[in-house]
Amino acid sequence: MDDEALKALRVRIDAIDDAVLKLVSERAGIAQEVGHAKGGERIYRPEREAQIVRRLRENNPGPLSGDTVERLIREIMSACRAVEEATRVAYLGPAGTFSQQAVAKHFGHAVDALAEADIDACFQAVETGRAHFAVVPVENSTEGAVGRTLDLIVASRLKICSEVMLPVHQSLMRKHGGLAGIQRVYGHAQSLAQCQQWLSRHLPNAERISVVSNSEGARRAAAEPDAATLGSAAAAELYGLEVVEARVEDEASNTTRFLVLGQADAAPSGRDKTSLVMGAKNQPGAVVKLLQPLADAGISMTKLESRPARSGNWEYLFFLVCDGHRLDPKLAAALAEIESRAAFLKILGSYPAASA
Repeated sequence: MDDEALKALRVRIDAIDDAVLKLVSERAGIAQEVGHAKGGERIYRPEREAQIVRRLRENNPGPLSGDTVERLIREIMSACRAVEEATRVAYLGPAGTFSQQAVAKHFGHAVDALAEADIDACFQAVETGRAHFAVVPVENSTEGAVGRTLDLIVASRLKICSEVMLPVHQSLMRKHGGLAGIQRVYGHAQSLAQCQQWLSRHLPNAERISVVSNSEGARRAAAEPDAATLGSAAAAELYGLEVVEARVEDEASNTTRFLVLGQADAAPSGRDKTSLVMGAKNQPGAVVKLLQPLADAGISMTKLESRPARSGNWEYLFFLVCDGHRLDPKLAAALAEIESRAAFLKILGSYPAASA
């Protein structure tokens, strides 16, 4: 390609960039008008944002991937929200954790992300009004449920208003050098479990030390030349570490599901999930009877998890995720029937199903 042809292409790109800027600015202005029309109502509407993301992914002509298109539109929506008000989102800190990545994936970067010491503090931040929303891990495809999140959500008045599916790629990082000389490997308990086969093959003699977060492991590894830590590539950059090996998780499809918690759940988006927790009466076949209304209505369950109840020994609560919104007539009727059969029932929230 000669210089004149290349120059012509660059002129076209400049014109497109100018048009994009004009359209994004116009969108932000309309978003402001919508915010004013709402009269103080929350700017973030999970069902509306989910509908926008789905429509653009479905209409995407390429060559950009659907994931790339989603990232772009979520950042645009984030910036437009920020013009109207600051959105405060609590997450399991410190900075550099996968929880922080989940916040950025769902809300974009134009939010006030508040790093909290533990999951309890994330709940408290929203309950006390210090944050508008919290993003907390609830399950990992390799290691299963995060029990503390399930325990807290039973007692909390907060509702699930969205979910985030985050592919989790663990990196092994240290201050300098390769694998030689590593005596200790730090990591959150879940991260160590997700990488146990890789660690057994490549660092069989290294001590594995569980820490409260991978960021804490990165902080320690930065000060100890014979130590390494597991975590995200973002944590390596934040703490001045070198990535020795990338993607050391045992399962290539390793994914963590996060919940977005707020004061209310979401309106129907057209492709939703509903989470609930229930207790069965102490009688034969009680659990089967609780689930039967869903089967009779043809409603699919995507998750069923049991946890010991705090009310007594050998009593259990059952956490369930099913397709549909609690306001859908079929699901609403099934939930009413479950309530009549259950010793305890709490709807944790209805929310848009994550696109990826």
